[in-house]
Amino acid sequence: MQKEFIKMEDRINHKESMTAEEKAACDLPRISLEQNTGNKRKLYIESYGCQMNFSDSEIVTSIMHKNGFDTTNSMELADVIFINTCSIRENAEQKVRNRLAQFNALKKRKRSLTIGVLGCMAERLKAKFLEEEKIVDLVIGPDAYRDLPNLMAEADEGNKAVNVFLSKEETYADISPVRLNSNGVSAFVSIMRGCDNMCSFCVVPFTRGRERSRDPHSIIKETIELVEQGYKEVTLLGQNVDSYKWQSEDGSEKVNFAQLLEKVALISPDLRVRFSTSHPKDITDEVLYTIKKYENICNYIHLPVQSGNSRVLDLMNRTYTREWYLDRVKAIRNIIGEDCGISSDMITGFCTETEEEHQETLSLMEEVKFHFAYMFAYSERPGTLAQKKYADDIPEETKMRRLNEVINLQQEHSLYRNKEALGKVHKVLVEGESKKSNLEYKGRNSENTVVVFPKGDCKMGDYVNVLVTDCSLATLFGEIIEIIPSSTKISN
Repeated sequence: MQKEFIKMEDRINHKESMTAEEKAACDLPRISLEQNTGNKRKLYIESYGCQMNFSDSEIVTSIMHKNGFDTTNSMELADVIFINTCSIRENAEQKVRNRLAQFNALKKRKRSLTIGVLGCMAERLKAKFLEEEKIVDLVIGPDAYRDLPNLMAEADEGNKAVNVFLSKEETYADISPVRLNSNGVSAFVSIMRGCDNMCSFCVVPFTRGRERSRDPHSIIKETIELVEQGYKEVTLLGQNVDSYKWQSEDGSEKVNFAQLLEKVALISPDLRVRFSTSHPKDITDEVLYTIKKYENICNYIHLPVQSGNSRVLDLMNRTYTREWYLDRVKAIRNIIGEDCGISSDMITGFCTETEEEHQETLSLMEEVKFHFAYMFAYSERPGTLAQKKYADDIPEETKMRRLNEVINLQQEHSLYRNKEALGKVHKVLVEGESKKSNLEYKGRNSENTVVVFPKGDCKMGDYVNVLVTDCSLATLFGEIIEIIPSSTKISN
């Protein structure tokens, strides 16, 4: 089957040298590719936001394919347009609204076109989309994708259709996703859904429901199938992977995240394993020792801090302090090693944040020196605990000035970390051509930094040792010194 998704950034002049924050600012969606398996109707799907949303779109595409749809990369050719939405920031919602306006302009010319909103905005704004603004035909929440055939039947009859029911059990464990990545090298594997952390700034608990962990046997089965198809890397996804916890109905088998991580690592020594996202209150030494034990578990942890000040962290309901966070960073360095890649999320201008508290975020950054980070000015989200309890009292110009200070400092630290890689040999998984030149490949090292190098005799999916000779803020450059032979033997 032809792979059905491609990053929209692959269609434009989007360079590897962009910093992580610049990439995040682009908010580029993933869109569907052409698929021609004989199905009569065409689906165009556009996905925004986090990796979980992209993973969900793989599930949606699989369900729709089984119900008579191929995909298209042209909205003009589509019979159905889905937009998989994100509510994490105000500008993300505005982008979706702008796209819906464009889709509806198309619908005026093509009356038979069906438009649906999926994901987090669907759950939060269902009444507005369907009843007040009348801009969509279907609204489907993250836990209702199995109901798509019924909802499509309703829409085909000319009725509005909605299902935003939040499930306590749904994990889509038995659905084989259609893979987002067109390179056939890397894939997402969802291990859990929902979130029990009630961070005061976040809408996820209200749009994705409570945490539930997926059966580890289904995770292992899906991963083995990926290896058999030639994939070389999986990223285990969850809103908070460290709180993964599953047990059999009779209680005879229990699996936590460290144990699941080990099970996946043991499938094949040639399978790279990544995961996202970790929560500072939950990441355990057991997880860190598991990463240290297995060479194929990447030395990289995304560990969002959000603020460097304990009072602000308390207002955010993050349930840890500055000191706790720095202790976890120390544990990562001591157990895994000083070169373990650590990235973070940071929010500037949260409710009542003082200038001194902002400076504490900068000082924490100086102490940790993150490899990269995703940085945002606080955006009040309707329905969150912060919106109900606190005044959004920091002027926008102050938020943006603080954000620029955080970005500028992170750029210094990203360059500092990349300079540490100079003159060293890095094991890199070849993921595809560099966007600057078809004479070069790109891939990532264990620490999740992009490495660009001349192609030589290697091919996509190979592991290569690369001597790093130069760097930019976000990219390492080097030369292949060895193509590493495959040693794959799948362990069932």
